[in-house]
Amino acid sequence: MNKRIEGFSKLTKKEKIDWITNTHFAFPEEAGAKLESYWNSDFKLQKRHDEFIENTLSNFYLPLGVAPNFIINNTEYTLPIVIEESSVVAAAGNAAKFWSKRGGFKAKVIDTVKLGHVHFIFEGSFIELETFFIKKKSELLKATKALTQNMEKRGGGIIDIQLIDKSDSLKDYYQLQANFKTADAMGANFINSCLECLADKFQKLVQIEPSFHQIELDIVMSILSNYVPECLVQAEVSCKLENLEPQEGMSGAVFAKKIIQAINIANCEPYRAVTHNKGIMNGVDGLILATGNDFRAIEAGVHAYAARSGHYRSLSSARIEKNQFIMEVTLPLALGTVGGLTKLHPLVVWSMELLGNPDAKTLMKIVAVAGLAQNFAALRSLVTSGIQKGHMKMHLLNILNQFKANNFQKEAALTYFKTNTVSVKAVDDFLQKKH
Repeated sequence: MNKRIEGFSKLTKKEKIDWITNTHFAFPEEAGAKLESYWNSDFKLQKRHDEFIENTLSNFYLPLGVAPNFIINNTEYTLPIVIEESSVVAAAGNAAKFWSKRGGFKAKVIDTVKLGHVHFIFEGSFIELETFFIKKKSELLKATKALTQNMEKRGGGIIDIQLIDKSDSLKDYYQLQANFKTADAMGANFINSCLECLADKFQKLVQIEPSFHQIELDIVMSILSNYVPECLVQAEVSCKLENLEPQEGMSGAVFAKKIIQAINIANCEPYRAVTHNKGIMNGVDGLILATGNDFRAIEAGVHAYAARSGHYRSLSSARIEKNQFIMEVTLPLALGTVGGLTKLHPLVVWSMELLGNPDAKTLMKIVAVAGLAQNFAALRSLVTSGIQKGHMKMHLLNILNQFKANNFQKEAALTYFKTNTVSVKAVDDFLQKKH
């Protein structure tokens, strides 16, 4: 059967579902009913979801959980976390509880500068181009005033524009790099609009410059960067070694040294660093999704930051100073609390209210703390009992559901595996005996 179609986007929602199910599924009615079962019964709310993206057929649900007992800069929080992976929410809650008895988490925003670039090709002299840029810089900034005036009232705007010579990397390649602050907005649309305005004005000024006669300036593209190494937040926990308490038979000092060694391994071994940082992002992404921010942009920027030295490394660090264990994480986070889905998605609005409707800087701190909490919880398991003991217990219900266990079997399994090791085979063997 031909699975190509013209004008799909112009079909009604029902027509799209009919075509999809009839051409791609063995049982079209069943496939269509599955999509409809995830529609919201509130027509207006479903329409809003339909309008978030293109060609919407249904809603794809992920669990929304909460992790209480977070103390961040002496303020108590309960964090909303959207994730499909078992044990993440529990780990966050356990770390929060552990550190709530030891002073909680401290967090600070280092800076909030975001970057965007006008990428262009210029075949003339860089020295002449640089002289021209310096002379015309104020005109370029003036050209964006209609776009920046409202942002400036909120404390943001274009901080600076620089001419960057990249011709060593690519022949005749240069950039206009613009530095932005966008207040409580993530600011992608604002930044891109400003960059396109700069590009248009720059090209027009070059065209009428007599010294550039017959030299062509080719604007390739104007776009923000999701790499934000100057939009940084740092989170930290610390306590005296004796306050760490014995962990699985280890003294606090031995436990602290093992945590430090685990991070040192992630700093020199990329195979470990990727998984180490993925654990940090379990907390970060879950909170980013709950608050309607762009987790894909955050992921890309964070991992680029982890590789900024040319070697992919741990995002966290730990040390002992004067009998004090200190663990911290530094993350590039370009977040927004206005715009996008922050006022459109009902559960984003709910999550924001749960957090006390934070501004962008406060949200940056909360998200960094979530990442640090996950990292500590993962390392605590790894250097003591091992990651599988706790993770698999949290994963038990998923395994039971995979085997289509009934309620009686589930209750029996939950009791049995309180004192026995969980694995897929062990659960299967247990269910076979219970039949």
